[in-house]
Amino acid sequence: MGRRQYGIIDGLQLYAAPLQREVRRVSLSSRFLTAAIAVVAALAGLALASVWLKPGTVEIQSGTLLQQRRALPEFALQGDNGQPLTKAALQGHWTLVFPGYTSCPDVCPTTLALLKALDAKLRAEGATPPQMLFLSVDPGRDTPQRLAQYVHYFNPAFTAATAQEPQLADFTRALGIAYTRVPSSSAGGYTMDHTAALVLIDPQARLTAFFTPPHKIEVMASDLQRLMGAAS
Repeated sequence: MGRRQYGIIDGLQLYAAPLQREVRRVSLSSRFLTAAIAVVAALAGLALASVWLKPGTVEIQSGTLLQQRRALPEFALQGDNGQPLTKAALQGHWTLVFPGYTSCPDVCPTTLALLKALDAKLRAEGATPPQMLFLSVDPGRDTPQRLAQYVHYFNPAFTAATAQEPQLADFTRALGIAYTRVPSSSAGGYTMDHTAALVLIDPQARLTAFFTPPHKIEVMASDLQRLMGAAS
């Protein structure tokens, strides 16, 4: 059977579908919908620039692979060590970015536990795992010290970062991540709605793939090894 070629409509659906699923999954506040729609539009733009499935392209089962990788713009975040984290820190190795916040009641700790298991599985199979970067979308509460304590509880090798506005919004937009603050009766006075997808960055600091829930460790490990092996 020949390899399917994607037309423009297919390409738009390919990139928009993961974000549409995320919009349905989280609480549908109007501000989050606005942010998510903007992200879908940005991903649709990526699709228009890359609508043909190229010969020899690696295929993955657990996510959406961009057929044309997109270089990230320059950025400056604050790392969990209190030092600046720039684009150079993402070069020379693969990076898996997970957006969230330390006060997240369920999705964030569950996903970080899964990433811990994924890291262990890849190492057990002789593969070098991507650097896991937890990106906080709650800079008002997530200080470097708090981020370090949080992610290192799951794995000392994990890193974390955040930024103040508008730097955080600029960086998350480049990654295809949507988030918004939602007032609540909780002790902190608000929660955060955010995309739960994992974003894969290649060693040239280029946006490469999205992995959307539900995440299956075995399938993700296989996909990551295939992707990283094809690029070596």
